Amino acid sequence: MKNILYYSNLYDYYGSLLTNTQIKYFEEYYFNNLSLQEIADIYEVSKNAISKTLIDITNKLTDYEKKLKLYQNRIQIKKILEPNIFEKIEDYI
Repeated sequence: MKNILYYSNLYDYYGSLLTNTQIKYFEEYYFNNLSLQEIADIYEVSKNAISKTLIDITNKLTDYEKKLKLYQNRIQIKKILEPNIFEKIEDYI
């Protein structure tokens, strides 16, 4: 569950940097909760291809975060600011 939330947050920041195919597979797996086999059946590719692509996606998202630190900075800002102030600016970070 922790990984799902983490990668979903990274996807919010860096999802637009993924290809259309990567976006489809990611959303099917993480948002629509489909199994690898179900995704493979929908897109008529092998289960292994889906698995490999999802690994590539999570590696990319992790790499983007290591370099840009957008999600990490959001967490730090949230810790520093008072809760009511954070709520007002949350949409902007």
